[in-house]
Amino acid sequence: MSESDRLYGFRNNFYLGAYQALVDDHEIEGLTESEVLERDTILHRSNIALGNHQVVLDSIKPSSPTAFQALRLLALYLSDPTKKEEAVEAIQDLLSDPATANNITLILAAASILSHEGNYADALKFTHASTNLEVQALNVQMYLKMDRPDAAEKQMKAMQAIDEDHTLTQLANAWVDLGLGGSKIQDAYYIYQELSEKFLQTSYLLNGSAVCNIHKGNFEEAESLLQEALQKDPKDADTLANLVVVELHLGKPATKYLSQLKTAAPSHVLVKKLQLREESFDRAVQAYA
Repeated sequence: MSESDRLYGFRNNFYLGAYQALVDDHEIEGLTESEVLERDTILHRSNIALGNHQVVLDSIKPSSPTAFQALRLLALYLSDPTKKEEAVEAIQDLLSDPATANNITLILAAASILSHEGNYADALKFTHASTNLEVQALNVQMYLKMDRPDAAEKQMKAMQAIDEDHTLTQLANAWVDLGLGGSKIQDAYYIYQELSEKFLQTSYLLNGSAVCNIHKGNFEEAESLLQEALQKDPKDADTLANLVVVELHLGKPATKYLSQLKTAAPSHVLVKKLQLREESFDRAVQAYA
């Protein structure tokens, strides 16, 4: 296998969520300067995905390339609630500078921050016109979060026109199928299965297959897939959240997984929703006390 082929595999593994594998084995020799930049960008992004924010903050210097500066700001935003405003302002400054505004990693990092803020419309201002497949895949995710499966499907079809067989296009197709529901759920399941057979079987792909089974009411099969995902990554927030849902549907106690989720990802949407419900219940109790 050539080094360029290894970089292709490196990139694909990132798309499929094999973050720890990339961190553990990221040495690829004989790359060009631009390929080294791409490899190191993926490495930083993998560490961010794993929650290793301090590793990224410590390794990126003021003289580092724009892509790294953008990822440093994303790591800062995710790691320190008191620094969120600073990170948002700094990344907006980079976006307003013509010399850096078109950097794809910057656009992805900025859109990720705005998405965490719930500002999907603002994020799309920077991403909607891009022809980069990863940016377009992010658009699909944002449209689905905005309950716009029609717009997500339109974006996915634009990706298919560029490269129908690309891993990101296949994943986007699965996301859209899940968003559309009905008979499309089985199509999404086939995509996750095909990717699992073609590439690494990751926690991310296992979760995708599990969600398809949840939609179909196959909770025991979903539980089995999620237990396998948990063995691969015991701290994966999506696995823990999905297990909470599955266990409740199966009539089993979900307290253990919910407790682990609160520890692993205290800002997860499921944790936040539960906290809001608990606060609402407490207020109701006080009102009638």
